Amino acid sequence: MFTPSQADVRRFFCAVYAKTRAGQPLEALETLASLWIDEHPEYHGDFANVDVALATMYDVDSGKTNPFLHLSMHLSISEQCSIDQPRGIRQAVELLVARRDSLHEAHHATMDCLGQMVWESQRAGRPPDGAAYIECVQRHATRD
Repeated sequence: MFTPSQADVRRFFCAVYAKTRAGQPLEALETLASLWIDEHPEYHGDFANVDVALATMYDVDSGKTNPFLHLSMHLSISEQCSIDQPRGIRQAVELLVARRDSLHEAHHATMDCLGQMVWESQRAGRPPDGAAYIECVQRHATRD
């Protein structure tokens, strides 16, 4: 299992941003990351300077979203859908995309569910509940 550090994640997104701006070729994961970076121009300044990115702390009290966490969640959801893991996530997200008429908005709703699943798992000290995650996304697709 690949477990990058916070610094690794920040370096990755900053490098993708720099390569994209310079017109350099990208690897597959970098291409996907660059597409999500393009969807979030409000974060471009956060990716422009790797040293600042490494030093910046994002906390709930500041009211500013952590762009590195946010884009990591986009990548996670994209990967989950591509391999349908947990099983059923692809269909649930596709239903949500149809309901919201936007992949981006569907991802944001899915992020709420993903974040809730991770938080509950950590709080309870048990493995993530994939079924509850899928049910949460399905609720967004059918009731919100």
